[in-house]
Amino acid sequence: MSAPVVTRFAPSPTGFLHIGGARTALFNWLYARGRGGKFLLRIEDTDRARSTPEATAAILQGMEWLGLDHDGDIVSQFENAERHAAVARELLAAGKAYKCFATQEEITAFREAARADGKSTLYRSPWRDADPAEHSDAPFVIRIKAPQSGETIIRDQVQGDVTIRNDQLDDMVLLRSDGTPVYMLAVVVDDHDMGVTHVIRGDDHLNNAARQMMIYEAMGWDIPVWAHIPLIHGPDGKKLSKRHGALGAQEYQVMGYPAAGMRNYLARLGWSHGDDEFFTDAQARDWFDLKGIGKSAARFDLKKLENLSGQHIAQSDDAALQQELAEFLNATDAPALTQRQSELLMKAMYCVKERAKTLPELLEKAHFALATRPIDADEKAAKNLDAASVALLRELTPQLQTDSWNKENLEDLLNSFAQSKDTKFGKLAGPLRAALSGRAVTPSVFDMMLVLGKDETLARLTDAAQGVEQ
Repeated sequence: MSAPVVTRFAPSPTGFLHIGGARTALFNWLYARGRGGKFLLRIEDTDRARSTPEATAAILQGMEWLGLDHDGDIVSQFENAERHAAVARELLAAGKAYKCFATQEEITAFREAARADGKSTLYRSPWRDADPAEHSDAPFVIRIKAPQSGETIIRDQVQGDVTIRNDQLDDMVLLRSDGTPVYMLAVVVDDHDMGVTHVIRGDDHLNNAARQMMIYEAMGWDIPVWAHIPLIHGPDGKKLSKRHGALGAQEYQVMGYPAAGMRNYLARLGWSHGDDEFFTDAQARDWFDLKGIGKSAARFDLKKLENLSGQHIAQSDDAALQQELAEFLNATDAPALTQRQSELLMKAMYCVKERAKTLPELLEKAHFALATRPIDADEKAAKNLDAASVALLRELTPQLQTDSWNKENLEDLLNSFAQSKDTKFGKLAGPLRAALSGRAVTPSVFDMMLVLGKDETLARLTDAAQGVEQ
């Protein structure tokens, strides 16, 4: 029986949750969740000068928005430093690592001389096979004894087999002269101790795998399954950067993209399942596998994100969508909806969530339900409230007071009224839109009237007429 799948996401808390990191977290989350495994979170905070609590909070908030829940407690790499150092000392005692007393000046001089002679700058320490009796009292680092012949093969689920000659591997430092462990050691020890079975990360870590395998093998630990995924590029094919737009996951929340749409898009960014573009979280969990990840860098395309986001908004449960809108307003420091606005928005969902690609677009389409009297018409809508148009609304209003308030009767009445005035319904719709919503582009007049109800509709029409009179 195979061991349960355990994946991890291990960001460094030096800034926001980068969109590339968000995708890495998503891939790990999908792989574990789809197999009944565990998805763990480790904060790699060993760089004390750059790690900040604010950055950690930003990463956690970004993951919370994306709905990427983790199992167990969050692991702090810094807090495990003594455990990492203990492993280095264990390798030293087993003769698989050694004390190196070479100074930084000596190493630099060696490399400069090698470079001048056109030779390899790979440092070979003279202390590797030195007799302990020759050791001095000077500061030392602990280096692992790298294999000096043969090959190391990284069996990667995305990149395929990657072969590295062992004579290209240096005796990597494990413990610095001040006794602190290096990042490469810390990662391996933490992954082993956390029971990580699959390491899914960016392909910029591919070369690290060969060096980390030295530690696994020296300790006799099982090597995890490697899956190094290509990085994300901008539309121009270059590495994603600020010039391409937003980089942080939370920036996309503030821009109003729904979390489900973002998950869907990030999943498709470098991974595919046939020709499927739009899919639910459940489908993503069922379908996601490592074989579907491509070897080439993915290109970030805002239009594709908008398209998928729009589809998710259209198919969202109304109550869930309303909750996401509330979270969006909070994230943008906008006022929360009143109870009355929330009630009308729920009634309006059926006619406003179609074709809205972002939450701000949805709120704009729902403006008629959220606005309060008196309605302030924007410049374009105000052009539809001239004297002649308002005269039509003034004549129409009494007829609406007596009509049954359902879509069929409203359609019959308004169309009959337009015909009686020898005009097309479109000529009547413009003033009605302006009076009811203050906008020129809205859901259908009939939908707005049904959502608002008879009393509110008549009150807004009366306000519009009085506004022109004044």
